[in-house]
Amino acid sequence: MDVDGSKRVFQRLGAHSSSSTNTNSNNSNFNKNKSQQVCFHWRAGKCNRYPCPYLHRELPMPPHQQQHQQSRMGNGGGAGLSSKRPYGFADDQVNMPRRNSNFNNTWGRSQGGVVRKMEKICNFWMQGNCSYGDRCKFLHCWCTNAFTLLTQLQGHQKVVSGIALPSGSDKLYSGSKDETVRVWDCQSGQCGAVINLSGEVGCMLNEGPWIFVGLPNTVKAWNAQTTTDLNLDGPVGQVYALVVGNDLLFAGTQDGSILAWKYNAVTNNFEPAAQLKGHNLAVVTLVVGANKLYSGSMDNSIRVWSLETLQCLQTLTDHTSVVMSVLCWDQFLLSCSLDKTIKVWAATDSGNLEVTYTHTEEHGVLTLCGMHDAEAEPVLLCSCNDNTIRVYDLPSFSERGKLYSKEEVRSMQIGPSGLFFTGDGTGEVRVWKWLAEPAAAP
Repeated sequence: MDVDGSKRVFQRLGAHSSSSTNTNSNNSNFNKNKSQQVCFHWRAGKCNRYPCPYLHRELPMPPHQQQHQQSRMGNGGGAGLSSKRPYGFADDQVNMPRRNSNFNNTWGRSQGGVVRKMEKICNFWMQGNCSYGDRCKFLHCWCTNAFTLLTQLQGHQKVVSGIALPSGSDKLYSGSKDETVRVWDCQSGQCGAVINLSGEVGCMLNEGPWIFVGLPNTVKAWNAQTTTDLNLDGPVGQVYALVVGNDLLFAGTQDGSILAWKYNAVTNNFEPAAQLKGHNLAVVTLVVGANKLYSGSMDNSIRVWSLETLQCLQTLTDHTSVVMSVLCWDQFLLSCSLDKTIKVWAATDSGNLEVTYTHTEEHGVLTLCGMHDAEAEPVLLCSCNDNTIRVYDLPSFSERGKLYSKEEVRSMQIGPSGLFFTGDGTGEVRVWKWLAEPAAAP
């Protein structure tokens, strides 16, 4: 991964003396500094020196950074959990950042200065016919060491386009382009019901006990507690994206418009509230944060809407292909595109968003998902169209691991206790869990 344009940034660890008059002292300091540096080859997973003069573990975070992070967590910043979203990143930040603030911009800079590269899965093993067995130099597993695959839920005949885990329920819901929603028992992993629908599922969303399903020309709403079943009419074409913000349900549609409904408790129904127009092509992703609605479209743009007035405040045009996913983390907006980039946006003094960092992948990026690892550190899951999910630490974008699939992953959903779910192009839903990393050797 390139950082700072085409330059790779390497951070020297340990103090350097600007001058010295004693050669022996220099050598002593050099050897001492070596013992306080992290092994470059160990990070790349190929150190063959024994004993190695360098550390085979990461150095602890500097005290001033620890204090900054603890202070931010205590103040309910990006490491906190949203009251609306039981899992994943918060989406209710009040203010976006100012570029001239005291925030230490460390996007794309790993603490050791080296981006870790991960292994490649064996294509023959995926097809069940690798003749090398344990001698194969490629991976014979679906993930790297940071994760474990708990189970695989099979039944859908086409790509899984949405996963929902309503609160207060022991059921997992998955929707597919095979025009069905499957209901899975979280204890046994068995499919308890198959709901046949009138069209392809474009997306799913859970909000409290409600499950929303985006379909052609309608949004279906189910209440898992009361069994209420509603149809929200108004969309034109396929509904690709759903999000809740400021007591409104928003739907991104194929014709480029965004429809909004408001729930009426008296009538137990969702009533049309607004229609937001501006995109020229289909709206495929929506997210709410900092009292704003962000929409990504097939017209390659992101629009920023006020949740108060529902007016468009800004149009972002830095991506050169379809904006597939948008995500709010801490004080930033993250977006990914088929142009093979993930962009990090921050607000200027005027309040407008500008790109503060661009991460480049080798393939188009399909969807983003934010969560916290087993140590409660923020990580970003990026599904790419090479059938992998890259997992990165934030904000360094240091690679933590990879998940592999037979076909591209189109949907991800965060669950409790370090669980997360993925749905891929074969119709398979997978249940994953973070593994706690072993403690560093003293």
